[in-house]
Amino acid sequence: MADIVNLRQARKQKARAGKEQTASENRTLHGRTKAEKQRDRLIADKSARFVAGHRREKSGETSEPSDGQ
Repeated sequence: MADIVNLRQARKQKARAGKEQTASENRTLHGRTKAEKQRDRLIADKSARFVAGHRREKSGETSEPSDGQ
């Protein structure tokens, strides 16, 4: 005897499986966790602050002479 299948539940289960497959493909393509992104952002910010702190001229000052007019 064949098993009785609720078509509504089967359709929803198939849709969930399709969404999970798509999500899996996206994780593979874009595969960086939030923590990894934050770590890379912190490292970039730290290096930018380090470089900015060791400049000879501050960012507000200019080395170009004025016209004197």
